[in-house]
Amino acid sequence: MGPFAFATSLFLFLIEICQQVDGIGSKCDIYKGKWVFDASYPLYNSSNCPFIHQEFNCQNNGRPDRLYQNFRWQPTSCNLPRFNGKDFLRKFRGKRIMFVGDSLGLNQWQSLTCLLHIATPQDPYISQRVAAISTFSFPTYGVSIMFLRNAFLVEIVNEKDRRVLKLNSIGNGRIWKGYDVLIFDTWHWWLLTGRKQPWDYVQDNNITRKDMNRTVAYKKALRTWARWVNLNVDPAKTKVFFQGVSPDHVDSRDWADPTAKTCRGETWPILSTEYPGGSPSPQDVLKRALRSVSKKVHLLDITGLSQLRKDGHPSAFGYGGHRGNDCTHWCLPGVPDTWNELLFATLIQT
Repeated sequence: MGPFAFATSLFLFLIEICQQVDGIGSKCDIYKGKWVFDASYPLYNSSNCPFIHQEFNCQNNGRPDRLYQNFRWQPTSCNLPRFNGKDFLRKFRGKRIMFVGDSLGLNQWQSLTCLLHIATPQDPYISQRVAAISTFSFPTYGVSIMFLRNAFLVEIVNEKDRRVLKLNSIGNGRIWKGYDVLIFDTWHWWLLTGRKQPWDYVQDNNITRKDMNRTVAYKKALRTWARWVNLNVDPAKTKVFFQGVSPDHVDSRDWADPTAKTCRGETWPILSTEYPGGSPSPQDVLKRALRSVSKKVHLLDITGLSQLRKDGHPSAFGYGGHRGNDCTHWCLPGVPDTWNELLFATLIQT
């Protein structure tokens, strides 16, 4: 490609990006809106994304309905740009993006890798896992998308044959450094008890307890994370996002349906703009924590719009099959694809 052709191509690409930004508008709240039927969705077919984890691959696990894939998020005051994988890869050429968190972060990471792979199916990709870091890279563009499993963000340390959750310590924060984009999440593991709980004691400063109020512990861990961001992030080099609390649908009373029990059997979203059950308290805790961060952190405020998608979970078509009922994670393709459309829109604006 000659210099003139390259300059022309770059100019047209920048115009396209500016048009997308203008379509969003600085005063538009992209998180306020409703779900609308759109036959042009989903953005990809699960059969064309061979690396989707079994627990998210609802169609491959036998889910008989597909309507849940045909809904698009429509903000009230503007239009959300349709995800464009090639634009994403061009914009982030040579960049590294890391998701840090629990299986809901994994859910979004898997969605993004599918969206990018489908956009350039002819381009090679490399998928590998080393220790706790999963990496999906596109050598043609020099783009790497990582996922680091760290469900609490703070660390768990083995001390004298006991596992201690340390609310004031981030042991692997060094791994988070040097990335162009960081996307964090945490909440669901804070609720685990019994055999599923991955720690034996919880330590707050110099006080070690067998247990404590989980919401309080969550709040203290977020404060520790906020201090790490303030001390270690250079906003000129790294954009930081925090995924809002991903809602579950384990109790139909939350969406005021006496005929249901859980998400199982749900095939249709809530088409209003408000969720009957209101905002979950952990989301309010998260928002307060983010206000304490002096560096710029973007809240990926997916909670409210995801609450309206009681139909989007694997339920009996996840990892556990018909013996399970997963009303926490999300089918792919599905709701996390919208999370990544919102991520892309925010990245364009910034």
